[in-house]
Amino acid sequence: MSIESREQAGGGGEAVRHKVDSGNLADFFRYIRREGVGLEDLVFVCIGTDRSTGDALGPLVGTLLREAGYDQVIGTLEAPCDASNLVGRLEEIPEDKIAVAIDACLGLPSSVGLYQVSNRPLAPGKSVGRALPPVGRYSIAAIVNADGPRQYAILQNTPLYRVMTMARGIAAAVCEVYPLGKPGP
Repeated sequence: MSIESREQAGGGGEAVRHKVDSGNLADFFRYIRREGVGLEDLVFVCIGTDRSTGDALGPLVGTLLREAGYDQVIGTLEAPCDASNLVGRLEEIPEDKIAVAIDACLGLPSSVGLYQVSNRPLAPGKSVGRALPPVGRYSIAAIVNADGPRQYAILQNTPLYRVMTMARGIAAAVCEVYPLGKPGP
């Protein structure tokens, strides 16, 4: 079900949570924009670490957004937002901003390469058994590999090409829907 049809079916504050491919990521950002959220209202919280291939998706997205000129980014390759500093980094979010949380996750083999998008917070570290605070009013969890035993090993052995391709897809969707220099919704 597309974001469009989900909105029409439920409307209002109904939870939106479903999987999309990279070609439909921009629709998720259009949905956010239609809710009256302009670029000036957003902060991108890109969760993960550069020390694990699979978990590097967030910092890669943050770096790509920074390189494209977006300054409302928390979590880059240079300064990751990971389990060790997440609580402190969340304090960097200005009270008047709306967070879009971006993280990698593990999922069903048939879902690898897809993105779980939602108008609800993300639970970082859940796939590896960590209890961290929820992040974001909106969230994108990129399914970088299939879940299974030894999640840390799975993340360590996730192909960098897949992670980089998925990170580029998220950054491209942001740039398409929220181009720099354009006014709000």
